[in-house]
Amino acid sequence: MNTKWIPLLALLLLLVVSCKSKKRSVTSKKGTTTEKVVVKDKGGKVIVQPNDKTPQTNRPSANAPYAEVVAFYIDTYSGIAKDEMLQYGIPASITLAQGILESGAGRGDLTKRANNHFGIKCHNSWTGDRVYHDDDEKGECFRKYRDAKYSFRDHSLFLTQRSRYQGLFKLRKDDYKGWAKGLKKAGYATDPKYPNKLISIIERYNLTQYDEEVLGKKGGSKKKKNDDQIKTYVVVKGDTLYSISRRFNMTVDTLKRYNGLLTNDISVGQVLYLHPVKGR
Repeated sequence: MNTKWIPLLALLLLLVVSCKSKKRSVTSKKGTTTEKVVVKDKGGKVIVQPNDKTPQTNRPSANAPYAEVVAFYIDTYSGIAKDEMLQYGIPASITLAQGILESGAGRGDLTKRANNHFGIKCHNSWTGDRVYHDDDEKGECFRKYRDAKYSFRDHSLFLTQRSRYQGLFKLRKDDYKGWAKGLKKAGYATDPKYPNKLISIIERYNLTQYDEEVLGKKGGSKKKKNDDQIKTYVVVKGDTLYSISRRFNMTVDTLKRYNGLLTNDISVGQVLYLHPVKGR
């Protein structure tokens, strides 16, 4: 054999070995790590046990029981419903019950397609996005929202800005039965059983607890006589936060803080609290 080829063969052999080594390092599997839970017995001895708890997902599975789906809906949107109650005076229990009923607890076709939780139709004033959905008639126009929270806000505005619903705001905020019947009477729904359905949902899932949290009644503690009456003011045409704050001898910032307002925007029919609301 010609000795001049020996260095070249040695170089080729080195390259082949190197490539195989790299390939093994890439394709080799790492050992699966098991999550551990460290506990101690009565004598202080450390005992390591595997954690066999299955990670829980937030959203219920497709075949989850309806009660679980509703519980998830309430957990997701109760905070928004309470905020809307603070700003617009609509009982959180009513808002949640309507959302559960109208949206199928978030699983209805209209809700999935348009984030529309309250079945609000386009009407002549709507200039936003829209979808077409079969309801009382085929292919009716419904409002479409970028996010569910805008549906909740539009629901508040829908009720506060229409004169036919103004009688509702004369009711007590904890009179969910009166609100349920008043919505039907004002024409929110055509189903004659609509009030009973809302009342049933509220009572079955104890939705009045969220009204109580806003009104400061959580826990059932006794209150002073004046604490049971929440002083409010209903915005009328021409009002501004400045004019209202002057009327009730407070600053604009104070009025905004009492009502959780981030801007100076208010609307006709909006209910404003005139002192701090407990349970916020």
